Order: sequence, then structure tokens, then C-alpha cells
Amino acid sequence: MHEDFFKRVHQVGIVPVVKIDDAARAEGLAGALIAGGIPAVEVTFRTNAAEEAIKRIVKKYPDMLVGAGTVTSLAQAKTAVAAGASFLVSPGFDAEVVDWAIAKNIPILPGVATPTDILQGIRRGLSVLKFFPAEASGGVGMLKNFAGPFPSLSFVPTGGISLDNLASYASQSNVLAVGGSWMVKDSLINAEDWAAITNMSRNAVAALQGFSFAHFGINAVDRTEADKASKGFEAFNMITKNGSSSAFMNTEIEIMFSKGRGTHGHVGFKCFDVERSIAYLSQFGLTPDETSFSYDAKGTLKLAYFKEQIGDFAVHLIRA
Repeated sequence: MHEDFFKRVHQVGIVPVVKIDDAARAEGLAGALIAGGIPAVEVTFRTNAAEEAIKRIVKKYPDMLVGAGTVTSLAQAKTAVAAGASFLVSPGFDAEVVDWAIAKNIPILPGVATPTDILQGIRRGLSVLKFFPAEASGGVGMLKNFAGPFPSLSFVPTGGISLDNLASYASQSNVLAVGGSWMVKDSLINAEDWAAITNMSRNAVAALQGFSFAHFGINAVDRTEADKASKGFEAFNMITKNGSSSAFMNTEIEIMFSKGRGTHGHVGFKCFDVERSIAYLSQFGLTPDETSFSYDAKGTLKLAYFKEQIGDFAVHLIRA
């Protein structure tokens, strides 16, 4: 249900939850988020300006993911959709609102915090739910618990998430994206400090990737040369672990048994989500080589090389 929509939400990775007191600030806020790499926003119905704010953002930035949040009644849901909201978010599971959205083919993220709530969504064919309030309801530990009985579900945790704990949520396999307001604080919006919002958004998007060095790959001519290189690194107390096509020295160096990818070798980087990081790195001119894709048993992309080299080295991502 709504696969294309949720794929885009997944790639963006962060849905800013905003409260706008003055609709005149809506376009400036949306522009700041887009400049910071977050083309998505959830405008909450916590003020009377929400409807007009949604209208203005949709008109100014038609390609932005614009949703309505804190939708607690059917009347609000209808108002939000009429204003141009492309998705709805509610703090709890309101059956009337959820059923209406499903009937109208509108993506909706109802809030859940218990297995009973989750089962209501499953019965209605929903595959993505909002986990709220995330931190107060058990945080990452609860999401791990949900993964057992509900392996096919994904969540958008919201509530208590900040730059400090973003990584712990983003690294969970059943987290589609996260919702938060730390980069869109009321004080920044009211002061129209768009530069600060853009900067905080960029920091959030960067942290969401979870990039870290994985290993360095060396291309050997053949197995004999590879074994010779392994012996050399063993002098530094590194342990050789031979595989079918390469040998790892501890985890930091990989020696290929034949000419591998890259003119001189390759460099691997860990990330929380390979698909999301591919989308993120596209802005830097990196194009994924789909022939290199490798998936785990659940069908999740776990490794991908890029077509471009950096310094004559091939580059690949691997899910942390």
C-alpha cells in the first residue's frame, strides 16, 4: 500500500514535525528544510495556521512531501487533504480517521505504542505505523521487541528523538524514517532563522547516514601474491581470515585473490541503510552499480558499489 510514497519517505529518512503559528513563515521554513536536504515536513494541527501553512508550502514547493500531523478528528483530516496534504499523521489510532484515509487512498501514519494498537493497523493492511511517543514508550528497545512478532512492519518513531539519539533509531532495521522537531524549534521559526534550520537539517541528514570506515581493499594479481601480502601484514599482529575470493586482515584490510574492482583497489564504508545512503550520495555525483547489489535473507540491500571511482579506488557501501 503506497509503496512509492513510503519509498520516498524512507530515502529522505527524516520527517520534521513543525508547529507554525504564522502561515506567512511557512514558505521560508520549507525552503530552509529543502536547502538542508530534507524535502519533507509534517505540519501539525496544533495551531489555527496549519491549514493555510499547508496550502502555501504545497503551492511554493509542489515536489515536497507535505503532510498534516496531530490529526485527531475526521474533520481535521478532510481539511488537511483539501489544503493539499499528501499524507496524514495522528498521535493515536483513531479508527474513523484511519478508515477514511484508507477509503480515500491517502497514506496515513496512525500512532501506536502497544501490540494492541499495532494489530489494528495490521487488520487494515497497513505496513508502516508511527511509534509514538517513542522514547516514553520504550524507545529502541521496544522497537526491537516489536520486530519479533511483527517482522513485516516498519515504524516512524517520533517523540523524544534528537541528534543525540538519532543514530540508535536510524540503525534499526524496522525503522523506515524518524520524526522530530529538534531542527525546527519554535524559537527558530518565530525568529525566521532559516540559516540555522538549514544547518541543523544538514547535520541531521549527515548523522542519519551513520557513515564509518569499514575496510581498505587491495587488488592482488593472484592467490600467490595475495598470500605473500597476508604474511606481510601478519608481522603487525594482524590475523588472516581467508575467504573464497579474498582474505581479510582483521577487519580493516581485504586482499583480493585476483584483480578486483577499482584501478588500485577499493574502499568500503559502513552505513545504517544502504538504499538511503545511495539516495543521499547521488547529490555528490555517485551512481550505484546495480550489478554489484547484494541482499540479505530478508531482501534488504546490504552492499552496493558505485560506478565512479575516487582516487582510482572503487567505493562501496555496506550495511552496518
